[in-house]
Amino acid sequence: MIPRIHKRGKRTLGLLYYLYGPGTHEEHVDPRLVASWDHQAPDPGRHPGATYKDLQRLLDQPLDNIDPADRPARHVWHLSVRNAFEDRILTDEEWGDIARRMVAAAGIDDPDEGAGCRWAAVRHADDHIHIVATLVREDGYKPNLNHDAARVQAQARVLEAELGLRRLNKGDGTAAQRPTSAERHKARRQGRERTAREELREAVRRAVAGALSEEELFDRLAAAGLLIRKRVAPSGDLLGYKVALPDDLNRDREPVFYPGARLAPDLSLPRIRERWSTSGDDDNQGAPLAERASSVAASGPAAARRRTASATWQALVVIEHGDDAVAAAHIASASEVLDALAATSAAHTRADLRDAALAFERASRSHVRAERGRDRALRQAARELVRGGPALGRGEDGATTAMAIDMLFFFITAAIHWHAKRGHAQQAAAARQAAEHLRAAYQAAAPQPLGALHQRGRRLNRPLLQRQTDVLRQALPDLAEQILAEPGWYALAATLTDVQAAGFDPTSLLSEAAGHRELDTADSVSDVLVWRLRRRADLPADTSDTVGADRRTQRSTSHARRQAPGQTGRRPGRS
Repeated sequence: MIPRIHKRGKRTLGLLYYLYGPGTHEEHVDPRLVASWDHQAPDPGRHPGATYKDLQRLLDQPLDNIDPADRPARHVWHLSVRNAFEDRILTDEEWGDIARRMVAAAGIDDPDEGAGCRWAAVRHADDHIHIVATLVREDGYKPNLNHDAARVQAQARVLEAELGLRRLNKGDGTAAQRPTSAERHKARRQGRERTAREELREAVRRAVAGALSEEELFDRLAAAGLLIRKRVAPSGDLLGYKVALPDDLNRDREPVFYPGARLAPDLSLPRIRERWSTSGDDDNQGAPLAERASSVAASGPAAARRRTASATWQALVVIEHGDDAVAAAHIASASEVLDALAATSAAHTRADLRDAALAFERASRSHVRAERGRDRALRQAARELVRGGPALGRGEDGATTAMAIDMLFFFITAAIHWHAKRGHAQQAAAARQAAEHLRAAYQAAAPQPLGALHQRGRRLNRPLLQRQTDVLRQALPDLAEQILAEPGWYALAATLTDVQAAGFDPTSLLSEAAGHRELDTADSVSDVLVWRLRRRADLPADTSDTVGADRRTQRSTSHARRQAPGQTGRRPGRS
């Protein structure tokens, strides 16, 4: 249930004409009164002799009882209350009771005091009502409407529970502004799936992802096809900006511009500038030696995704153990990474990654003010994703996409816990939704690279497969039997073989990969360990062309075992 207090007005009659009229697009059906201050107000929708003017005169009558100088400049209070589309259709009696409780919660009319404001509740659709009230009480005093929005929101949460409706999470005022009904109707007329404001919000967020300067930001906005207006001070300093879609026009056939702050609280120019701070410690100092030794010149989608996975892994430490302000900055920067990954993803993962980015946008803001600077590894990852260009979705960049998604899933899981511990209900819910979209994106991205690893694992000879089984049982005795029973075990066995061939100790690296982060939320522990090991050992994520290397490795292993008499083989695999 969503209560919304609209901007106060001056004309009660004009609002009544709208509420009882056909609507701007004939969407109003059977308008009628469902409740009023005295249960006896005339209903122009039901009483043949009642007029809009009759109802307006009665509503505004308290204004005549006070000195004109004391009348409020805007005396019309307007509240709409809307249910979720999946809620059951309420009766007029239920909506009438909701209206009475809402005006009492807001301070418009309290039955216990007996001298409230006059009000009427009109229903012209199945899923919502409108309440109009005059902001002068019967005794001539004005109502106390301090925090009326918060009070009606709290009442909505109570009513949801009592009536068995969809239960919404309590907000904290940091969400982006919802599209207005006028914007939604306009979008439908124009054949858009989303409103212009929502399209602009996504476009600006993608332009901001990894950008390092105003010039770069505005170049990206222009490249995305947006119209831009800059607000410049007499001194020449840039104060702000507005953007518009070229085909979103007003009645005068002029583009409709939106300031960044109206798109989302963190898209105003001053808030965007905060992201460009370069102070703070280097969060990537803890990266594995193999990663730090990688060629800095490496570029392209695969390299960008591998560095994204590494930066996300390091950011997990901050979310789990860092200062709140620094953790908030990392969560905000992870949103940039998701935007950049969605913008450069292949077709088979694009929709789910885009949905994940759109959902996580709500989780990127809270009242914990982000301390920028030490989140620059994630912002650099977003920048490299954009500069690396679109992924083809196969080969190494397809496999590293699965690796990056896997790391981001665990980061967002940590963000869920972080928000939940601090009572950020809407943010935690948004992060959960993003995690589900990421799970779907992973399921689209992972089968091909993991399938290649699985085939390689099935081709390992029995002595080598037994060796990897022994490594698993030594490194992870509590998880070994579970992993051996998973379909992904053979992919993990192939990866352990690659780890050893690269010169690493597979037992210690496997123990380290499993011990640093929780595995309870993983659908497949073996899959998670595959990506963690391949990232930490700097191994190729795609192994489709390594059959020859496998055969050489197995021949050398067999030769080594023949040179070590006295060793007896046990049954390999899951024995």
